[in-house]
Amino acid sequence: MIPTGLELARYTLERQHPLTRTWVDDESRLQALAEVHEGVDVLLATDLDIAAGRVERFGPGRPAESMLNYWLPAGDELHAMFSMRFEGLDPTKPFVDATPMSRAPRTSDLPALAAVARELYGTYSPRYLRLWSAEADLPGTQPDRRFFAAPITELQPRDVPAGLSLVRAREVDHYDEAKRAYNAVDAAHPHHTQEASLQDRDDLAESAEAGLLFDVTVEGDWAGYVGGVINPEDSLGLPAYVVHELVLADKYRGRGYGRHLSALLAQALPDQPRILIGTIDAANHGARSAALAAGRHDVGGWLQLSLGGEK
Repeated sequence: MIPTGLELARYTLERQHPLTRTWVDDESRLQALAEVHEGVDVLLATDLDIAAGRVERFGPGRPAESMLNYWLPAGDELHAMFSMRFEGLDPTKPFVDATPMSRAPRTSDLPALAAVARELYGTYSPRYLRLWSAEADLPGTQPDRRFFAAPITELQPRDVPAGLSLVRAREVDHYDEAKRAYNAVDAAHPHHTQEASLQDRDDLAESAEAGLLFDVTVEGDWAGYVGGVINPEDSLGLPAYVVHELVLADKYRGRGYGRHLSALLAQALPDQPRILIGTIDAANHGARSAALAAGRHDVGGWLQLSLGGEK
């Protein structure tokens, strides 16, 4: 039997980092998690029309059932919601997600979890199974993306370099410059393409329209973008702004500005009681260090269990 959104939310809440449970009362968070689980996980487990549409996009010719979510046993007293996913909606980058889970995963669970994922979605040749854990690692898996968060009220700018500031962006006027900034980092660090990418112009425009995108300026000159969105699917049930973009132009990198941007963004956002949260690739050591230096905390993240699918 498929659990309700509320039942999944109870499982999810129990697996959250203890620190985050001091930021928001459990009942409010439970309701937020239930809405996400009901509107995503349960919906994808029950709606054949949506499944058929996803098959048409990602795997033409396969039955609609091949794209449904499934709540199944896997391991010792463990159930998980398995879901077929694609990185960046790219059909060539398939993986299986098993984030909703009745308890925290253990290393001893991994063979059974992998076996179920392969049985359900082997026709798509998924490369890995994605799990979520509040712990920093789990033997037998590789780190994926980590969640870094803190209450906005705790993110106070300190020792900000003279001339560094944020100005609300009314338009996305510097998109080409931001793209060049990403290209410069990619050229210097080829692995960066797997760790971060520039949001598309329309997404940044939506953030600007909502008053959540800011130009980074140094002595009045444009130096980058930083911005957020409100997206319950990426906020772990917290009332949060999700960091959507953070980029510095090449000429302003290496000056120590990055570690100040989270706090400056937090103080520029309109709803101060919220949490600031965002994911950072585990391999992006510079961004992780900057987030920690700004006062954000590593509160958990995704893990990858290889399924041996096509690379």
